[in-house]
Amino acid sequence: MIQVKIKETSGRISSFEMSGHADFAEHGQDLVCAGASAVSFGAVNAIMELTGIEPQISQTEGGYLQVGFPDDLDAQTDGQVQLLVRGMIVSLKTIEKDYEDYIKITFTA
Repeated sequence: MIQVKIKETSGRISSFEMSGHADFAEHGQDLVCAGASAVSFGAVNAIMELTGIEPQISQTEGGYLQVGFPDDLDAQTDGQVQLLVRGMIVSLKTIEKDYEDYIKITFTA
């Protein structure tokens, strides 16, 4: 199962972490894993391209991705980052709704 942990404090998302594998289908044919990967990497790429920030990124080939956002952004840039991250969450929740046995999203403070 893919575990998505989103750290949110006072209405601000400061980081997210994805780990595990969906195990929905064989490697290379797993649409849940492919969808979650596309959504998360697309969001991170959009944040970097559209806001110019460099989030802290940690990843491994084993299906782990952790992304942290700077705390010292100006209000406009942080608002853009938050909007893009929340768009990512909406897309991941859509996947979770249809494939709840393969992906789980949790929020922590």
